[in-house]
Amino acid sequence: MQVVILCGGRGTRLGRESEIRPKPMVRIGERPILWHIMKYYAAFDHRQFVLCLGYLGDVIKDYFLNYDVRQNDVTVELGRNSRRTIHSAHAEQDWSVTLADTGLDAYTGARLKAVERYISSPTFMLTYGDGVSDIDLGRLVDFHLSHGKVGTISAVHPPARFGELSFAEGRVRHFSEKPQTSAGLINGGFFVFQREVFDYLSDDPKCSLERDLLEKLTRAGELMAYEHEGFWQCMDTVRELELLNELWSSGRAPWNRWADRSEENESS
Repeated sequence: MQVVILCGGRGTRLGRESEIRPKPMVRIGERPILWHIMKYYAAFDHRQFVLCLGYLGDVIKDYFLNYDVRQNDVTVELGRNSRRTIHSAHAEQDWSVTLADTGLDAYTGARLKAVERYISSPTFMLTYGDGVSDIDLGRLVDFHLSHGKVGTISAVHPPARFGELSFAEGRVRHFSEKPQTSAGLINGGFFVFQREVFDYLSDDPKCSLERDLLEKLTRAGELMAYEHEGFWQCMDTVRELELLNELWSSGRAPWNRWADRSEENESS
């Protein structure tokens, strides 16, 4: 199934990071958060990607155009008939990545509309280029296909800015420093859509995925919600970037599903 990823964001609240690279290219560990998102989808066998580029889109283009060279040993023969030989193969050799310029300042809905011509399947997935989760994509797709509506949105618990506590008569009964709160649900991205969704979008650069598309689908009764109780984290601020890096460096990143899959394959 094709996966569309919105990669046009500026990440203005990430400070200097957003001045030199687009938000999806900000690194978690040694790799951009975009790579982490794509690896997660690939762990569920979704390896056809369409990236909606915008701010500093050339940085993302250069990253993938030079991906094979960066990830492998290379022999370069110099001279008039120069050529290069890439040795061995990285784990992403079966990925297909379409890099589409969707405008510098286009809103999210307009970016999705701009890649309509690249979507060849009746059902496709969509997510933002700045958030990770441990959502079960297999169950998400099964849920979407079961209800027959145009769209499915993932409903997640928002990250807690501070530790949660509950108390009675002045006495603290429970305290949790977990990054997620138990109250309320928000849009976590990780959408699944039927191709008919493009009928609800316009070419207007200010067409918004959130304010236009999702509201239209809701009024038409064509949007269903898949509730995810597990981990979800966006990367909007420097503090959230630090949190994701802490999880990754400690080996406790819940979204590192591909490591689990590798262990399963080895054991089998």
